[in-house]
Amino acid sequence: MTFEVVDAQVHIWAPDTPERPWAARHAPHRPIPITAESLLAEMQAAGVDRAVLVPPSWEGERNDLCQAAAQRYPERFAVMGRLDPEAPESRDLIPTWLATPGNLGLRFTFHRPAFQPLLTEGKVDWLWPLAEKAGVPIMMTCPFPMMPLIDRVAERHPGLKLVMDHLGLLPGTQDDAALQGFEAVLALAQRPNVAVKCSALPCYTAEPWPHRGMLAAAHRAFDAFGPHRMFWGSDLSRLPGRYTDGVTMFTEHADWLKGEDLALVMGQGLRNFLGWR
Repeated sequence: MTFEVVDAQVHIWAPDTPERPWAARHAPHRPIPITAESLLAEMQAAGVDRAVLVPPSWEGERNDLCQAAAQRYPERFAVMGRLDPEAPESRDLIPTWLATPGNLGLRFTFHRPAFQPLLTEGKVDWLWPLAEKAGVPIMMTCPFPMMPLIDRVAERHPGLKLVMDHLGLLPGTQDDAALQGFEAVLALAQRPNVAVKCSALPCYTAEPWPHRGMLAAAHRAFDAFGPHRMFWGSDLSRLPGRYTDGVTMFTEHADWLKGEDLALVMGQGLRNFLGWR
C-alpha cells in the first residue's frame, strides 16, 4: 500500500538580524536555520511528502517566512500560524485567517510559564468562539494539569478542532516522568473535536531507537483516539537521530499500525482533520 507521509510539525526560520529581529524568548533548536529549501532536501531524503510549518516561538508572533514557503510550494507546505492572544487587533484576524493562502489554522505554546496564565486566567477565552465560528483549527502545547481546562473548552465549543502537540507529554522530561499525567490526555479522546500529534516522541525518551516505550504510549493514544485523530510528526529541528528514523519508527516498528490505519496516522488523517486539500 502506498500513501503520502505528512509531517505534522516542522519549524523553519531565518537568522536574527536587525532587519528581522527575533523576539529572543529562548535559543533556537539549531544554530543554523532550517530554510524551506533545506527542509525540502531533508524531506526528500527521509521520504516525507508534505509538512505542516509551525513558526518557532523564538521568532515571535510572525508568520511571514512560513506563509511565503507555503505559497511558493503549495503542494508541499501549509502553515499553522501564530498570533499574540493579548493583542486587541488579533481578534480581527480570526474571521479571515483561512483566507491567506497556505494557512490551515493556529498554534499556541501554552506550556511555557510566561504563557500559562493565558489559559489559567482565561485570557484566551475570547479566542475559542471566534475560531469555532471561523472554522480555524488550533494546535497547542500545554502541561498535563491544564488538560481539564482544554476538556471544558472542547465541550463548550464542539465545532472547534483542537490538536494536542507531542501526545501532551511533559516538556523537558523523559520516559516515565514524561508520561506522568498521560491519563489526562487520553481522557480528551471522549471529545470528537480533539486530536493528538505523535510528534517529537524521540525527544521524550532515553531509550534507543525505535524507542519502544514511546511507541507503547502512542499505541495507547491510538486505542483512545483512533487513526483519524492521531497524527505523526517529527519536530525535526530538535529531533535526535536521523529524520528517516523518525519516520520508520512508525512505518516499520509500530506493528499495531497496518494498512489504512497506517496511512491515516502518517498523513491522511491530518489532512482530513485540517482540511488540507
